[in-house]
Amino acid sequence: MKIIQLKRGIFILPILILTSCIVVPTPAPTSAIAVPVIILVEENPYRPQSKDVGLRLASAIVNNASLLERFDLDPFRVELKIAGSLPSVCNELRIDVAPPNASFQIFIEVYSLINTDIDCDNVFQQFEASLLLGVYSDGRYTVWVNESFAGDFITY
Repeated sequence: MKIIQLKRGIFILPILILTSCIVVPTPAPTSAIAVPVIILVEENPYRPQSKDVGLRLASAIVNNASLLERFDLDPFRVELKIAGSLPSVCNELRIDVAPPNASFQIFIEVYSLINTDIDCDNVFQQFEASLLLGVYSDGRYTVWVNESFAGDFITY
């Protein structure tokens, strides 16, 4: 009986030694997907307002939209500069900045509003507007103004 146990031990011992050296595969850790967020929202003088409810939506022609990185500000921010024209001198400019989506895209809508009760001559009025976009979480953001690419920036 002892000989059988000894033979089993001789057979099992090398198997235990070999299997103890085998590395058991573990699943690779998945990286957390970064979600873009606005850390600091800047004041937008052209934002939609509550008094806009009674006004009619009108167009705004954007001739140029560009981004300027403002390293002189702490923390770093991006300034959006827009040049274009409104259909008349009575139109009020509005710039609506949406929060970034999951693809790190910031969509900005530029339009105007007009009071239909006021009679105005249809004479184009040139405008230049600039506003700070705020402070965003780490990532590379693309900025779109009225569905046209305006530029991109990276935050760290």
